[in-house]
Amino acid sequence: MKITIVCVGKVKEKFFREAVSEYEKRLSRYCRFDIVEVADEKTPEGAGSLQEEQIREKEGRRILEKLREDAFVCTLEINGKRLSSEELARWMEKLTVGGTSHIMFVIGGSLGLHESVSRRADLRLSFSDMTFPHQLMRVILTEQVYRAFRIIHGEPYHK
Repeated sequence: MKITIVCVGKVKEKFFREAVSEYEKRLSRYCRFDIVEVADEKTPEGAGSLQEEQIREKEGRRILEKLREDAFVCTLEINGKRLSSEELARWMEKLTVGGTSHIMFVIGGSLGLHESVSRRADLRLSFSDMTFPHQLMRVILTEQVYRAFRIIHGEPYHK
C-alpha cells in the first residue's frame, strides 16, 4: 500500500515537522508513505471573495496536477463524511482488499479546497466541525493513518 498526502504549503513550525517525521518513521513498517507539497498563494489582507476564489483555484490546479488517475483520492473537508478511527481502518483495509494500492489524501490551504479538487475526490472526509490550521491537520492525519494501520494489524492503540 502507498499513502500520499498532497498538501498546500510547507510546515513552518519545527514541532509540527518533528511530529510528522515521527509518524512517517512509524508508518514505514506498514506502507510506502510520501508527502507532496504544492506552493501556497499569499492571501492579501482584506482580500475579497473573488480574490479568495482565485487563490483557491490556483492552489487547486497545483493539487490536481499531483493527483494520480490510478489512486483513490480522499479530500479533507469540513462538510465531508465523519469516520471513527476504527471506521477509517476498516475503510482502508476494504480498499486494499479490493485492489486499491494507492490512497492520496488532500489537505487544502488556509482558504480550503477549490471545488474542482472536491469534485475529483472519491471520498470527502471530515475530522471535525472545527477548523484546524492546515499544518496541524497534517500531523493529525498522519497520526490517524498510523493508528489505522495499528488497528488493521490487531496491534494495541490508545482509545
